[in-house]
Amino acid sequence: MAKSGFVVGGLMGATVVILLFAFVFIPSQETAMPDLIFSNGHIATILGDETSFFAKKNLTLIELFEKSEEGVVKIKVERISSQGDTGGVGSGFVYDNLGHIITNAHVVDGANKATVTFLDGSQYNAEIIGKDKFTDIAVIKVSEKPRLLHPLEIGDSSLLQVGEQVAAIGNPFGLSGSMTSGIVSQIGRLLPSQNSGFSIPDVIQTDAAINPGNSGGPLLNMRGQVIGINTAIQSITGEFSGIGFAVPSNTVSKIVPTLIKEGKYPHPWIGIVGQDIDPVLAKVLDLKQAKGFLVMSVVDGSPADKAGLKGMSQTKVIDGKEYPVDGDIIISVDGKEVRKISDILIHLQREKSVGDEMVLGILRDGDFMDLTLKLVERPDL
Repeated sequence: MAKSGFVVGGLMGATVVILLFAFVFIPSQETAMPDLIFSNGHIATILGDETSFFAKKNLTLIELFEKSEEGVVKIKVERISSQGDTGGVGSGFVYDNLGHIITNAHVVDGANKATVTFLDGSQYNAEIIGKDKFTDIAVIKVSEKPRLLHPLEIGDSSLLQVGEQVAAIGNPFGLSGSMTSGIVSQIGRLLPSQNSGFSIPDVIQTDAAINPGNSGGPLLNMRGQVIGINTAIQSITGEFSGIGFAVPSNTVSKIVPTLIKEGKYPHPWIGIVGQDIDPVLAKVLDLKQAKGFLVMSVVDGSPADKAGLKGMSQTKVIDGKEYPVDGDIIISVDGKEVRKISDILIHLQREKSVGDEMVLGILRDGDFMDLTLKLVERPDL
C-alpha cells in the first residue's frame, strides 16, 4: 500500500505538521493541571415559530453567547488502565430534552466514567450511548433529566461559505464557557482520523481559536445554530495556530439518530487505494487535464473488487522516480465530476448508505465506462 495514497474513507499520507485532537488529558486528581496533550434533525428540534426571530437575523457575539451558553457543557472523563489512572476534559452540547449530549468519540473513548457539568456548576453522571470513530462523533446521556437541558439548534452546514463568521464555545484547557470567534477558512477538507485508519470527509476549517479542551464543543453560525463539532487543531506547538477543524453539522444530523438507536453507525465502503491525479501524473498518463482519482490497488472482496475495478500493474521510472502507468481513473460518481478523492468521500458521506448502489465513471486504457458498486459496511482496519 503506497504511503502517499488514499484509502477511500481513509487518508494514508503523513501531514507536515502535528494534527491534534482538541482534548485535554489530565491526571485523575481534581486539582491537577493538564500534563499531556493527546496528539492524536435537521436533528435538534427547531422550536416551531418560537425561533423564527433568531433564525432570520444574525446575532451579535454577545447575543450569540447568551443564546447558546446554557446548551454547552464540560465533560470530564476518568480512565483506568495498566498505565495508571488518567482523565481528561472536553466539551459537548445538549442535543435534546431527553438528556442526550453530543461530543467527540475521542473525548469519551476508553472512559470508565463521564461527568457532565452544566453552566450553573451542576454535575451529573453520564452514560455513553453510542460512538462512531469514523466521524469522531459520540452521544452520551445524563442519568437524570436536569432542568438545565437547553438543546442547541442544528443548522445546515451545506450552506456555509468561506469567509462566513462563526464562533466556538467550549472548555479550552478546562476553562469553562469560553467563546472565540473567527471565520470559515475553507470547507470540504479531509481530516485524518487518529484511530480508524480512514479520514473524515467534508470537514470545516476555521481560524476561530480552538485549543485542547474544545473537543466536542459547538461551532456556531451567527444565528446561533450548530454548524460543526470542534474536533482538532493543526499545530506545531500543540496549541492554537489559526487552523482548526470541525465535523460538519450535516454529518451529525445523519449519524446521531442511528447512534442513539443502535449505538453505532454502519458506514458504506468502496475498498480502493490510490492517489489524486496531479499535473506530473497527468503528463505521465497522457491525460489532457489533471483531475480524477487513480486506482492503485483494490481490496480483495470489496465492492470495488466485485464491480471489476482494476488497480495499477505497471510502473516506469522518470528522472529517478517511479510512476504508475495504468490503473482505472475515476472521473465521476453518480454522474458528478470527480476532481480528487474528497469528491468521492463527500458524496459517499452525504448521499450514500450501506446497501445503496453507486455508479463510478472510469477511464480505462483510454476508454470511458461505468461500473456499478453495491456498497457494504466499512470494515475495521
